[in-house]
Amino acid sequence: MSVDVEQERRPADDERRRWMGVIARAGAAGIAARLADAPPLPPHTRLRGPETGLVMVRGRAGGDGAPFNLGEMTVTRCAVRLGDGTVGHAYLAGRDHRGAELAAALDAALQHPPRRAALLAAVVEPLAAEQAEARAATARKAAATRVRFLAMETTR
Repeated sequence: MSVDVEQERRPADDERRRWMGVIARAGAAGIAARLADAPPLPPHTRLRGPETGLVMVRGRAGGDGAPFNLGEMTVTRCAVRLGDGTVGHAYLAGRDHRGAELAAALDAALQHPPRRAALLAAVVEPLAAEQAEARAATARKAAATRVRFLAMETTR
C-alpha cells in the first residue's frame, strides 16, 4: 500500500481521538442502541481481550504542581481486526467487556472512509449530543447551588 493511500485511510488524530472519547464514555448499552439504526459493523476477530485490569491514576497538587499517585482505576481493553486488516482498539473505564469489544469494532470500522460518514452520523454524533446534554444538565444543577460571597468579591 502506498504512503498516499495509507494517509487517506487514516483519519486525523484529533478526529479519531474525538470519536474514541465519545464511544468510550457511551458504554455497551449506548453503543448497541445507536448501532441498531446504523449500517452493520463488519465481522471482526479478537486480537486481544476484552481484558480487565488496573491503571494508576496520577494527579498534580494544585492542578499544576508536583505529580502524585492518586490511586488505581479499573479499565477494560480490547483490540480487534477486521477482514481487511484494519485494527481497532478501545480502553474503557470499568468492567464493560461487551462495551470494550463494541468500541474496538466501531473504531476499526470508523477508520474505513466509505463507512465513516454513515457511522459518525448514526452512532457517534447522537452519542456526543447526549453526552453534551448530560454535561450541561450537571452544570446547570451545580450552578443552582453556587454560593457567592459578596464580602470577598467587593474587597478585590
